Amino acid sequence: MRHLKAHRKLGRTSEHRHSMLRNLATSLINARDERIQTSLPKAKEMRPFIEKAITLARQAQNLQEGSEARALHLRRQAAGYFHAGNTSASALTGKRGVVRAERTAGVAALKRLFGELGVRYKDRPGGYTRILKLGNRVGDNAEVAIIELVDNPRELEAQEAGKKRAAKTAGTKKKAGSKKSKGKAEEAEETAADE
Repeated sequence: MRHLKAHRKLGRTSEHRHSMLRNLATSLINARDERIQTSLPKAKEMRPFIEKAITLARQAQNLQEGSEARALHLRRQAAGYFHAGNTSASALTGKRGVVRAERTAGVAALKRLFGELGVRYKDRPGGYTRILKLGNRVGDNAEVAIIELVDNPRELEAQEAGKKRAAKTAGTKKKAGSKKSKGKAEEAEETAADE
């Protein structure tokens, strides 16, 4: 029986599964529009994984002045949720001495997590991600979902545009209503003048 077995195995060994979650977390944080598409079980398994990393960044933002050691400790803990960049120059040479691009996605994700996302979610006590179901994939009929960060810039722009649109339509309704009321007032004056 699988009682008290909290996580999904996803058909992988524990090392492969942890590496996959780190890759997904790095991709989500570095994504331009802060959303990635993956299978639904992977998204559900990734949600608590990435939220723990964001919570570490949020805790670092809420620290008192003079606690740089604690902030550094939180940053080092969060680094475990992402793949690290290359640490030596010898790792940058591939087959036949060809120089490869440096792997810095994990470093960039960590900087963005503590620089931008920690500030954004400073007052939010959890629930940093949202999962949107997309239906089934054509090739293997697997359930596909989008996992995204809430309060992302794209979402905030859409909210502002909606507010502007609502204010604009409310303004045109008021103008139309004032024209109608003017018409009624003029009619009342005309009837009073006729009497």
